[in-house]
Amino acid sequence: MNDEHTNHGQNPEWEQFAQDQSRLAFGLAVGELARRDASVVAISADTIDLFGLRGFLEANPERLIEAGIAEQSAMGMASGLATTGMRPILCGYAPFITTRSLEQLRNDVAYANQRVVIGAACGGIVLAMAGGTHHAVEDLAIMRAMPNMTVIVPADARQTWHAALATAQLDGPCYIRLGGKFAEPNVTAIAADFQIGKAEQLRPGGDITVIATGCMVAPALATAAALAGSGIGVRVLNMHTIKPLDRDAVLRAAAETGAIVTAEEHRASGGLGGAVAELLAQEQPTPMRLVALPDEFAIVGPTAKVREHYGLSEASITKACQALLD
Repeated sequence: MNDEHTNHGQNPEWEQFAQDQSRLAFGLAVGELARRDASVVAISADTIDLFGLRGFLEANPERLIEAGIAEQSAMGMASGLATTGMRPILCGYAPFITTRSLEQLRNDVAYANQRVVIGAACGGIVLAMAGGTHHAVEDLAIMRAMPNMTVIVPADARQTWHAALATAQLDGPCYIRLGGKFAEPNVTAIAADFQIGKAEQLRPGGDITVIATGCMVAPALATAAALAGSGIGVRVLNMHTIKPLDRDAVLRAAAETGAIVTAEEHRASGGLGGAVAELLAQEQPTPMRLVALPDEFAIVGPTAKVREHYGLSEASITKACQALLD
């Protein structure tokens, strides 16, 4: 399945099979990377079906390692394989691949600057019904704090495909945060150019800027469309790369619009909002609001209801924009 193969002469084949789910798009991209590069090997932490890797297993049975529910071992395997010149891609659940294997992640992968790509499904509060143990809402802070680490949060399945393929350019470790077992709205073009570390401006505007990542890009666009009806120009930046942050895009937005709102499905500390605030505090102090989760373990419930409870919505982004514009 290659990047050029289209369905009915229009959409790429991979998009059909991804079913608008970033976790499946990533798994398909792993297969494409393996087709292009014989050194690519997949490591599953009991996630073969979560990532849709059955096809990969059938095509490359000797290049998929099932580590089981043993994230520490999986991370160690990935690091070890990287030392031999192999190109390991580790597929795990976001809440577990980041915290259960933290020592191996820090010492064996980041410290050693190993070429390991980590695909982390069910980021944020996608597994909301499972409770705080299954919520990944501090993962971006953890990964941002790791030297050598690239941190990517695609906005949809389409961008996930391109982001995964772009990791072929990297020499060090990379973390890609993905969604769960439901469709995610498409907010990027199928063939949109993807550059690691370069934000994507999805909407122009001169009055205020919303910098969003992951599942919060769609409500950010909805906010911009709604406020446009009141004559307010909202610039929307899809900050798909949290580290390295696109400094130029942030500083330009601050200078040209004078106010910034960040939106993310992560705690307010250490994620996208923290990264933007750290930059602006030192380079260009700018009025800001952060739409994010509070400093607490999230409640249990259906994902949509939990998101609504914590204001991860168009309404909250709109309120934050209005607070800065008043």
